[in-house]
Amino acid sequence: MSLALAQLVSRCRQCSGAVGLLRYTPQRQFHYTPAVLARKEKKAPVPSKKQLALKERKRANKAKRSIYDNEKMTLADAIEVLRAVEVASPSATYELVVKTEMGKGTTIPKGRFNLPRETKVQTKDRILVFAEGRQADEAKRAGADVVGGLELVEGIINGRHQATMFLCSRSLIRGITPKLGRVLGPRGLMPSERRGTVTDDIAGFIRRLKGTSEWKGDKEGTIRQPIAKMDFPVSDVVKNVRYFMNVVKRATGNIRDPQADANKKETSQKPTQAITRVLLSSRQGPSIQILDA
Repeated sequence: MSLALAQLVSRCRQCSGAVGLLRYTPQRQFHYTPAVLARKEKKAPVPSKKQLALKERKRANKAKRSIYDNEKMTLADAIEVLRAVEVASPSATYELVVKTEMGKGTTIPKGRFNLPRETKVQTKDRILVFAEGRQADEAKRAGADVVGGLELVEGIINGRHQATMFLCSRSLIRGITPKLGRVLGPRGLMPSERRGTVTDDIAGFIRRLKGTSEWKGDKEGTIRQPIAKMDFPVSDVVKNVRYFMNVVKRATGNIRDPQADANKKETSQKPTQAITRVLLSSRQGPSIQILDA
């Protein structure tokens, strides 16, 4: 403030009071908000497996359904309907779909069968056998493609020895499991006692394999199998369906196998996989639920 202005202010009491007020007026203090109190972005909740399964069921219920979903027919009537639909395609194929319940800890149903009348020429399995001594000689005479001991393990790992089925004697299974478990296990080819591919009667097992085909369900327990041709007589189609259903029922525990019970010391019944639906369909025809499967 200049000297002249100061002298003028000192002479005027009103100006002196106003300048004092301006000089000593308290200033407003501004505060900032701490970072902890900043607004946080909410993350979308991750749905659980049960919630996802519930959404999937609701979506499936809302989806359009076929008029044949709640309709059931006898096997003979279903064959006649599909035959009429495929009248212009005599080489079309009947497909049988069997749906089973997959509970916690249940294994995927699988097995081998030989239809009374085959729908196509069967492909021959290439069999590799782990055996030594007399069992190796018997396997060769029975028709095994590759027979040997632990020396075959490295050839299987590097892909030199290829096969569609692997059998093993009980004495060698412990020697091959550590190295081949991760190679053959994911492909479903690892020998196991549960499937009967670890046995001392290798020659008998190979003889039973001749002329048979393998069937296998998916992770949801659904089994799909071509069962007959359209130009087959109705009686042949019925025989094929009945035979295959008996095979599936034995594998899923719905029919007791007396021979298997006689060979086992413990006759306790295994838990069954209930068969929920049996459908017969064709390439252009609908899926018809079978009443008397």
